[in-house]
Amino acid sequence: MRFVKYMRPVAVPAVIISAVAPQNLNISDPLSIKGVAKTIAANAMSYYSGTPEKFVDLPQPYYWWQAGALMGTMLDYSHYTGDKSYDRLIARGLLDQVGPDFDYMLPSHFGQEGNDDQAFWGFSVMAAAERNFPQPDPNVPGWLDMGANIFNSLASRWNTTACGGGLLWQIFASNPNGLDYKNTVSNGGFFQIAARLAHATGNKTYSEWAEKVWDWTEDIGMIDEFGNVYDGAHASKDCKDTNPVTFSYSASIYIYGAAVMADVTKDKKWTERTERMVEASRSFFSPFNNATNIMYEHACEQVDKCNQDMRSFKAYFSRFVYAAARYVPSIKPTIKELWHTSVKAAASTCTGGESGTQCSHKWYTGAFDGNPGLGQEMSALETIQGLVALEADAPLKADEMRTVREFADHSPGQGVSGTASTSAPASSSSVGANIETEAGSKSSGALRRRAVPVKGWW
Repeated sequence: MRFVKYMRPVAVPAVIISAVAPQNLNISDPLSIKGVAKTIAANAMSYYSGTPEKFVDLPQPYYWWQAGALMGTMLDYSHYTGDKSYDRLIARGLLDQVGPDFDYMLPSHFGQEGNDDQAFWGFSVMAAAERNFPQPDPNVPGWLDMGANIFNSLASRWNTTACGGGLLWQIFASNPNGLDYKNTVSNGGFFQIAARLAHATGNKTYSEWAEKVWDWTEDIGMIDEFGNVYDGAHASKDCKDTNPVTFSYSASIYIYGAAVMADVTKDKKWTERTERMVEASRSFFSPFNNATNIMYEHACEQVDKCNQDMRSFKAYFSRFVYAAARYVPSIKPTIKELWHTSVKAAASTCTGGESGTQCSHKWYTGAFDGNPGLGQEMSALETIQGLVALEADAPLKADEMRTVREFADHSPGQGVSGTASTSAPASSSSVGANIETEAGSKSSGALRRRAVPVKGWW
């Protein structure tokens, strides 16, 4: 393990964004997009009662994994808009959940933690690593170290007792039903984290695992020839009983992983796979003839069967498809065709509650449907702020990554000295790759990339 040099952030002017009511959104104006995002971000964070000093679980009926997903949404908000006002909350939320082995296997949540739940915290940890997001605690490994730990933890549970491989949905006997089910969200999460670690580190172990997980998913029939991503199958039936239900977030997890692999390998097969899955994802749009190109969760939305989890799926769908366009730009016309209409539709529903800005689930209604919630806010936020995703800096690689101890205003994290110069080494694992994280030696300032106006992307 190479110790890393403490980096003081480059002085940058504070980004001041004026809140904009969602119904006043102008998708051609980045300031309007960011202003609407600010409004919805505040709505989303109203469900979270944690502080910069302490993580607090989301209230019922929300599960622990959705807190990890919320941190990912807010990491996107910070990165895409430049508004750093939630950064301390995000950092504390991530750091308080690392677990004793720094892999987000938290004993207090073992009763509800599955492989997919761990993966969702992993998505957020990887985003923090890829953006040099502040990690103010010198007693905890760097973000990239912990991303590697999560990978190792998932890899240790690769299960070959049935179906020739794959991850089971659940981990612990307390969730026995999930111990007989291999699902695409768990395996897709493992695939995407492997791909992102391959991109960040150049370590072939990660890209080999990404290839392995993709091949298994396709060979077992959970990804079909058209790019549809099915929910899963039972191990007790040797995965011969594929559940044909499809969800938007399952597809997008594989879409982004494939797009990252296209950049890692320069192999056209990954570009083609990304394009094919994006085309297959058209099934998540146009619920009615008079609602063309409006996103909906077709497995549950029209029959009012979406639970609290499902009401957040459109958030991850948008997050990962927007991100995929950086590496596979050929999908940009499809995003413009489908997501631009959906953005407007989502914003049109954000007129509820006392604030008059709460969002709802059924975007094709064109109005607030009386059904607010955290998932609804996250879905609208990721779909709207994604319009400026490619204007932000691209994900960094290991030689560009630094352990940043201070926040953008140059103040240290709560209770943490601003003079720490190293990060703690990550816990070791016998499975997967051992890497040197945040390993660059340069410390003269944050690396910046050319910002491209939003109109140039879409």
